[in-house]
Amino acid sequence: MTVPTRPSPTRHTPAGAGVELLFLRDEDMRQAQELLMLACRAFTGMIDDSLHEYGLGHAHHRIMQVVALQPGIAVGALLETLGITKQSMSRVLGELLAMGLIRHETAPEDRRRRRLYLSPRGAEIENRLFSLQREVLLRVYRKAGGKAVDGFRRVMRGLIDESDAAGISTEAHHSPDRSST
Repeated sequence: MTVPTRPSPTRHTPAGAGVELLFLRDEDMRQAQELLMLACRAFTGMIDDSLHEYGLGHAHHRIMQVVALQPGIAVGALLETLGITKQSMSRVLGELLAMGLIRHETAPEDRRRRRLYLSPRGAEIENRLFSLQREVLLRVYRKAGGKAVDGFRRVMRGLIDESDAAGISTEAHHSPDRSST
């Protein structure tokens, strides 16, 4: 008696496959795990050359991205959102401040708190990096279609909710107006 072989986690499934399944196999979960890992690597990797050109790394980009999405964010809130150590953030944030890509202002309501903003040059760089990723997202979203995009967003929000990560909200964010930077 021969045992059927299991398909590899990278197998391609037809569009809509698994949508109506009440039971998902380990192979389906492994495929999802692998796809998330590879997609994350590809999505962040597409800006590597530009980051290198500016002398920045992915940690710099993540801070700039959060500050672009939430201008005036407090340092403590940034720390919670990123979920990194104070020591790691201090080093990278210090570099961004020294490079003049981020500026901080004392919060008027509490002089002990600092609010972070992108400088004009920081906004220009962050917008360029966003534009590179935006073009890919546009192509992929258009190819996948509206229902797939909605499903993708629900899955990603569900993963965030399940993580119970402090400082992360799955509420719909309004993107900043990047055209004025």
